[in-house]
Amino acid sequence: MFKRLVNITRIKKSKKIEEKDTVLIESPIDLHINAEPLVNIICLPNNLKELAVGFLFSVGIINSIEDIQEIKVNELENKIDAKLKDSIDFSVQNLELNPVSRVIDTTCGISSPWRNLIKDSLNESKEAIKTIDINKIKAEVIFSSIKEMQKNTILYRETGGCHGAAIFDIKGNLLGCKEDIGRHNAIDKVIGELLLKKHDFQDIFLASTGRLTGDSVLKAIRAKIPIVISLSAAIESGIRLAFAYGITLIGFVRGSRMNIYTHSNRIEL
Repeated sequence: MFKRLVNITRIKKSKKIEEKDTVLIESPIDLHINAEPLVNIICLPNNLKELAVGFLFSVGIINSIEDIQEIKVNELENKIDAKLKDSIDFSVQNLELNPVSRVIDTTCGISSPWRNLIKDSLNESKEAIKTIDINKIKAEVIFSSIKEMQKNTILYRETGGCHGAAIFDIKGNLLGCKEDIGRHNAIDKVIGELLLKKHDFQDIFLASTGRLTGDSVLKAIRAKIPIVISLSAAIESGIRLAFAYGITLIGFVRGSRMNIYTHSNRIEL
């Protein structure tokens, strides 16, 4: 269960009205790797397999869905067990994690140990993204994709309490859309969705409802996604990473306007 009804008092036109409203429920989910506890993710407890796969990919523990031998979701115990293939050289003991960094909440994104793990996996990404041969995208595709994402973020329309993330091909066709209370979790979920579908990451772009922070941009860099767009603003950390790694970063996509912060050559009018 990830939503429920609560009693509220709504004030409308100078009147108090007693009503019921739908609110989302966040839950802690324990992710175990090879039977060892890895991290506790505070999230919207749906699409948990996609979340786990997207998180493991985003932080650099796996490079494809083929690296996972088995993954099981136990919704009753709020637990995900992932077993990596024997060929994957990974041990939780090698991570410099403390009790605080083992918890990823819905507000602050990822802590330094995870951020460092991602950066360690990006040795070849900088030049790779800069040289991605992607066709230029019309501005109209950017505008229409944001509208399409908004149509598909049903929980946001119902509650106003979560973020959405979507992946499109360069023609603006929706490939996947997921929601979560945490903007970074929503991105992990939609990346995980494509990985589970075994869809390649060529000629795609990422859309989000959340602020374009460094943590969000790192996830796009990890997936070699060259264009990231959002309804919201870009933060300096996100702009700096996008510029360095060749990401086209676009914020405030609303109506027929947008702010392109970096590498505007991929967008044409």
